[in-house]
Amino acid sequence: MKKIMKILKKKFKNYNPKLKEECGVFGIANNGDASALTALGLHALQHRGQEGCGIVAFDGKKYHSEKKFGLVGDNFNKEKVLKNLTGNYAIGHNRYSTTGGTTLRNIQPFFADTNTGGIGVSHNGNLTNAITLRSNLVKGGAIFHTTSDTETIVQLIAKSKRVKTIDKIIDALFQIQGGYALVMLTQKTLIGVRDPFGIRPLVIGKLKNSYVLSSETCALDIIGAKFIREVENGEIVFIEEDKLNSIKPFPEQKARPCVFEYIYFSRPDSLLNGKSAYEYRKSFGVELAKEDNVDADVIVPVPDSGIAAALGYSQHVKKKFELGLIRNHYVGRTFIEPSQKIRSLGVKLKLNTNQTSIKNKKIILIDDSLVRGTTSFKIVKMLYSAGAKEVHVRIASPEIKYPDFYGVDTPTKKELLAANKTNDEICKYIDAKTLKFLSINGLYKAMGFEKRNNAYPQLTDHYFTGEYPVKPIDDLGDNKITQLSLLSTTSNN
Repeated sequence: MKKIMKILKKKFKNYNPKLKEECGVFGIANNGDASALTALGLHALQHRGQEGCGIVAFDGKKYHSEKKFGLVGDNFNKEKVLKNLTGNYAIGHNRYSTTGGTTLRNIQPFFADTNTGGIGVSHNGNLTNAITLRSNLVKGGAIFHTTSDTETIVQLIAKSKRVKTIDKIIDALFQIQGGYALVMLTQKTLIGVRDPFGIRPLVIGKLKNSYVLSSETCALDIIGAKFIREVENGEIVFIEEDKLNSIKPFPEQKARPCVFEYIYFSRPDSLLNGKSAYEYRKSFGVELAKEDNVDADVIVPVPDSGIAAALGYSQHVKKKFELGLIRNHYVGRTFIEPSQKIRSLGVKLKLNTNQTSIKNKKIILIDDSLVRGTTSFKIVKMLYSAGAKEVHVRIASPEIKYPDFYGVDTPTKKELLAANKTNDEICKYIDAKTLKFLSINGLYKAMGFEKRNNAYPQLTDHYFTGEYPVKPIDDLGDNKITQLSLLSTTSNN
């Protein structure tokens, strides 16, 4: 424990994450340092959620729980906190809210007592029928303590008439829809679940005689665990001591993992389908360069999200790569903006120009994506103010035209710039000299996908195409889609 505490304190010192959308889940079985290792795993997954964090542990007799607002390093780097989380099994969660408000009761893992024993649940994703299910459960007498869709899963498990816990879980899973990855803890059993399309990520690792479940492989690296494989789409794995078993109760579907894990969400050093996210992002930049013909002096990334793509672009066109923008890593959600004058500084709180690298230069500015366009406008303005001769904006993904329903906090369609403006109109809006997005074909080509029947195998790419593998049942206002059932789209497959 003391050795792990030293690692925790070292890793958490001065940690300031970049804000991301998503949540991170982690779990470990059969290890005397389960809670401390879970804290380390959550630290590696901090980029997936910064609003709150929590750990639930089981010591063979009792469950122990700690849930806190803020970062892992601010809450789980003290030995006295982890001493209260005793046991050889533990699960953890980093929260970025996409449903439910920011209150302590909405921080996961959630825990409940059922007639077959206690259960803890960590959830990454969104249910597209949670409102409908919740309404029916309340009508049936269920009492909810949170506003999170995750509690719907817990309620369904608790109310199931099945006898065995694993059967209760399967019963609940057949009632929910959406994109989800679940890590659950029952008495001496660690359980991992991935939705039928594999939209949200979940991987399996092993540390000596301990199996580990995590949103990404980077969390395995930090504790010295070996990556075994991904949990397959529609698969349930359950781990008892050093034994792993697997079942696939759902009808078979083609895997449709989220394309934005490759573009942005996953940490650059995490493995996706055998390659690091960093390698994919460099390839996006290379393909973007192949589709482009503009001349420039330097290639400048928007840090940190555009760095890998900009590097790939610069290497392909053999133009100089420069850090023309410098990021302040010590500004986050909690920065106090005391007056309108300070608030008006906007993006300068996080980015500043490196003037000697960009003055009198024609610049190709590269980022991973463009959503509302407000940040891009401010950055372009900053570059011109610093003396840039021309600013050409290049985006290493296609235009985002459709909102997400599976755990990503994208705006409504009316707020998405590319859903409401042409390329030329967006270019004028952000005040760039030119603007170009990576094509959808270029995206798949960069990932190494081979065309079959004149089409690429499709990931969950609804952000660009509007093709949703799971159609929302709940009334989502201007996001509402009328189709009311679980369907697999067939185009491009």
